[in-house]
Amino acid sequence: MQKLTKAEEDVMQLLWEVSRGTVSDLLERCPEPKPPHSTISSVVRILEKKGFVGHKAYGKTHEYFPLVEREAYGSRSLGDLLRNYFGGSVPRLVSHLAEEEKLSKAELDDLLKILEK
Repeated sequence: MQKLTKAEEDVMQLLWEVSRGTVSDLLERCPEPKPPHSTISSVVRILEKKGFVGHKAYGKTHEYFPLVEREAYGSRSLGDLLRNYFGGSVPRLVSHLAEEEKLSKAELDDLLKILEK
């Protein structure tokens, strides 16, 4: 699975939210200032070439849908983050999250329960 650029990842997030949609559907969900229609269209076509997106044509209109699940891409990205920034150390990653994200006592307790399983 290839890594996505920030723009590609942003468009994939929109597509994962709607499940299926046209470029106009995705553009509606973009925050202000909205990019040009042609930019979203170009990014979607790149995502299609990379194998992340498929489409169904209805005349001149294309409805796009994700071929890669959000969780699958998230797992891959988390693995990359773990290897590239925390030396593959889960304890270092969890320690960082606990310190930098200011986890609450309840969140830490939940984490401990998960780790005990």
